[in-house]
Amino acid sequence: MDLSVVVIIGQLIFLEGILSIDNVAVLGAMVSHLPDDRAIMWPEALRLFGERLHGLLGNQRTAALRVGLLGAYAGRGLMLVMASFVIHNPWLRVIGAVYLLKLAFDNLGQAEPGEADAHVHPTEAKSFWSIVIAVELADLAFSIDNVVAAVAVSDKLWAVLLGVALGILLMRFAAGWFSYLVQREPVLKTAAYVLVLNIAVELLLENFASLNVTDGARFGVSIGTIVLALLYAHLRWLHIFDPALVWLAQGFANFNEVFDWALMPVIGLVKLPWRLVQLSRRDPVPEPVDVAPDSRPSITKR
Repeated sequence: MDLSVVVIIGQLIFLEGILSIDNVAVLGAMVSHLPDDRAIMWPEALRLFGERLHGLLGNQRTAALRVGLLGAYAGRGLMLVMASFVIHNPWLRVIGAVYLLKLAFDNLGQAEPGEADAHVHPTEAKSFWSIVIAVELADLAFSIDNVVAAVAVSDKLWAVLLGVALGILLMRFAAGWFSYLVQREPVLKTAAYVLVLNIAVELLLENFASLNVTDGARFGVSIGTIVLALLYAHLRWLHIFDPALVWLAQGFANFNEVFDWALMPVIGLVKLPWRLVQLSRRDPVPEPVDVAPDSRPSITKR
């Protein structure tokens, strides 16, 4: 193998690591509550198939990352092959940013006093397969800038694919490590979703304000966010900012309420075919049967 190609692959692995620090934190936080001693609950129709895959996938937390790894390879590979389309269609950044904003608000929002529903949908409340889908979508959203940066390193597609593939593999191992670290430092879960919010804002600024956030700046913001979260957890005097943080969390919940309202027509259209199928399968309601009045003579007390 040519030395220049080795250098390119090394650069891509390093670049993937620099750009994926937030990705590692978020994916680790998303799967951290899944049990690592319980097998996947497969649907009845797929139970035999799932039992055969158990040795390959492992228990739920490990399986979520391994399935996510396969999805990351497929999604990132497709995006690299279609890199020109990704670069010349900035609306993809907007879609990715909106999804990341929704993910952040779902996990950072907090109900105001007296509210029963904060319009938040934290990851902990989702099922295993819902989390796997959320992991895949988050990885695709994070990958937009990574793909643009990767194709700028070299025009040799096979070298780019190999370098990115090795980088993704290392990042998935790091995400597994981070999921265990979250159990020791629960504040890191909140920090991870702040990183999601950071990336969403960066994507919007790049698209609408033509602000180019450098790789070094992005890495610095990610590390700074994690360090600040750890300091907040261990330094009591920093809790003087609690009222401001609660105010922000309630604001995120209010924004999420607007999100939910705006997405209702879209969700309704997506669910429409399923509802039509359910209605077609529903048994017809039987017509009421007229009951003849009792013809027996009534017994009256004399």
